[in-house]
Amino acid sequence: MVDELIRRIESGLLEDGLLLPGEHQLAEEFSVSRGTLREALAELKRRNYIATQSGVGSIVTYDGIPLDQRAGWAQALADSGALINTEVLRLEAVVRPDLFSRYGTEQFIALDRRRRNTEGTVVSLEHSLMPASGGLEGLPDVGLIDNSLTITLAAYGFVGDRGDQWIGAEPLSAEDAELLGRPQGTVFLKALRTTYDKQGRFMEQVESLLDPLHFRLHLVFGNPT
Repeated sequence: MVDELIRRIESGLLEDGLLLPGEHQLAEEFSVSRGTLREALAELKRRNYIATQSGVGSIVTYDGIPLDQRAGWAQALADSGALINTEVLRLEAVVRPDLFSRYGTEQFIALDRRRRNTEGTVVSLEHSLMPASGGLEGLPDVGLIDNSLTITLAAYGFVGDRGDQWIGAEPLSAEDAELLGRPQGTVFLKALRTTYDKQGRFMEQVESLLDPLHFRLHLVFGNPT
């Protein structure tokens, strides 16, 4: 695979400055795993056939402060210095047949949390889903460790390695509006984040409704000067 990609680059089939096809497309074409593909891309980079673009990414901010979400929303807000109170509204087992094709299970643990600022205003509402397996099926009985989902997942062997996040804006449903203390139809930011561990296991889906008066999406691009 490495030799074939080098051949394409040297022959001009992949021109200098153009993006390689996506990982999914390349993995399918060469019938290899994502891990094998990434090793091949690393080798191409080592030989100076390709380069990765630095300084690209999207950052969620709270009151203008960047949030590093790799350790979860709670830790990110705490690290920002924001004084936020978190309320657990629900921690129970649920059945979601509609998610079986996506995650390979319909048995989940649902966790709903609401966050307030120092003025008592609700600034976010989170609906989290974890697989009801690997010991997590007992969470409704034992609760979270240190009130942190990230710490709890790590204690059961689920440590985030990769994932994706989509952010848009949607009007609040009647149920979510009531929990947030806002009129139904109020537009909130909506972030849908999915995380997998190093074994490729699905570990968490979080749907976050964020008050746009406090949360923003900040995009940075290009090489830093």
